[in-house]
Amino acid sequence: MEYRLERLGTLIQEITGKLIVEGKIKDPRVHPFLSITRVEASKDLTWADVYVSTFRSETNLDKGVAGLQSAAGFIQARLAREMRIRQTPKLRFHADTGFKEAFDLIKKIDEIAGENANGAGEP
Repeated sequence: MEYRLERLGTLIQEITGKLIVEGKIKDPRVHPFLSITRVEASKDLTWADVYVSTFRSETNLDKGVAGLQSAAGFIQARLAREMRIRQTPKLRFHADTGFKEAFDLIKKIDEIAGENANGAGEP
């Protein structure tokens, strides 16, 4: 069962990501720089939590998540058509700031390393 849920999550991730990139979701809050990081489906397939990330600001991420949530019915209909499963899970979108936080941390580390390299040659 776990393998099936993982496959289903991957399929939801691919199809939803494709809809975003191709501009099929007409909500202006949904921009092509949004990416689906992971999907966790319930065991009974009644719902799926979809985690969304972007390297843009958090306000853009929050707006994008709201846009995706408002387009959830459209996305579910597309999923039902393409996946051909008996029950299509209801989608709940969540902001995933993990990538942005990791990117910011690496940027800070690089800045500190640069400052230390510049200061190391001074007496």
